[in-house]
Amino acid sequence: MARPTPPPSPRRTRLRRRLAAYPWRRVGVLAAVSFVLSNLLIIYLFGFRDRFLGRLSATFFVGFCLLSVTFLVVIPFIGWASRQWFGAGWAGSTPPTPRRPTSRPAPPQRSSTLS
Repeated sequence: MARPTPPPSPRRTRLRRRLAAYPWRRVGVLAAVSFVLSNLLIIYLFGFRDRFLGRLSATFFVGFCLLSVTFLVVIPFIGWASRQWFGAGWAGSTPPTPRRPTSRPAPPQRSSTLS
C-alpha cells in the first residue's frame, strides 16, 4: 500500500516559485563565460608545457567527485543514521520562535552619581 504524500509546505512552495522565476539562462551564460575566461587565464599563465592543464583537470575532477560524494551520500547518511539509531527525539525539541515585545521597553535610567 502506497503512502499518501503530504501536501507541500508553504516554505517549499515559495522556494519552488522563486526558483522557477530565476533567470537560469543568464546564470548559465555567466557560468560559461567565467569558465572560459578562467581556463584562458590558466593557459596563458602556465601554457601547455608539462601537461599542466591535464593535471589540473584531473585534480578538479577528483575534487568534484569527493565533494559530490560528501554532499550526496555522507551528509544524508549521517542524518538518516542519527534518526534511526538515536531516535527522532535525540536532537531535542525545536527551539521556540522568538516573540516580538508588544510594548517598548523603558529606556535605561542614568545614574546621578556618575555624572
